[in-house]
Amino acid sequence: MYNDALAAGGVAVVTGGASGVGLAAAERFAQAGLGVVLADLPGEALDQAAETLRSQAKASAPVLAVPTDVSDAAAVQALADAAFDAGEVAVLMNNAGIARPSGSWEHPDAWRAMIEVNLFGVLNGVQAFLPRMIAAARPAVVVNTGSKQGITTPPGNPGYNVSKAGVKVLTEMLAHDLRQAGAPVTAHLFVPGFTYTGMIARHIPEKPASAWTSGQTVDHLLTRMAAGDFYILCPDNDVTPERDRRRVAWALGDILENRPALSRWHPDYADAFADFEKS
Repeated sequence: MYNDALAAGGVAVVTGGASGVGLAAAERFAQAGLGVVLADLPGEALDQAAETLRSQAKASAPVLAVPTDVSDAAAVQALADAAFDAGEVAVLMNNAGIARPSGSWEHPDAWRAMIEVNLFGVLNGVQAFLPRMIAAARPAVVVNTGSKQGITTPPGNPGYNVSKAGVKVLTEMLAHDLRQAGAPVTAHLFVPGFTYTGMIARHIPEKPASAWTSGQTVDHLLTRMAAGDFYILCPDNDVTPERDRRRVAWALGDILENRPALSRWHPDYADAFADFEKS
């Protein structure tokens, strides 16, 4: 559906669009001829991103910067109003996200913040945009940014993992419901690999060799979305698609074989997992 959406024209809406993967995606959409509506928290980064895009976009394609807190449903409804005033929505990319340290019984404020932004931010976008996108009866796509941490749920940040696991389930249900409704709109779960973004650069000044750039990650997204993929797990310079498949298969095997939860990190299963991943 992505190629049809591009052919029909219109605008792309990108939350978390002031930097990183969001900005790289907005640049690709502008280069493809779409207008762009950038949504992010107010500030210099959002303003500068919009100026950058205006220098790349076609003269007839609008570029708007709409300050938006995606955890605020009313603010996302206002974003939708601004986007549809600018044109028909061809792409909705619910990409805004945050990470905060959390523990299973610690940091309740971090849990709430991540779930409000990472999960409810996506749900707010879906509920604000999808009724009008479906009513428009034109080709369009919805991209929700998940995480591998929402699929294999590694130890370390349970609040983040839960928020991204929710995005996975929400996007699966959205894809099913759109299919059942016969709408010319498809949903896609975008799962970046290790990507060097501004968030990581604050802690690691130089790009690690194992990381992809935001542009590489977005190019993989667009290639696979054009091919019709729903699950778009991005590799990087360390993790291959085959390694991703093995890790996902092992995680599912915990249920099928009734192994201990997160057995990949359980000392009794360390050798078994290592052999499985290499096989």
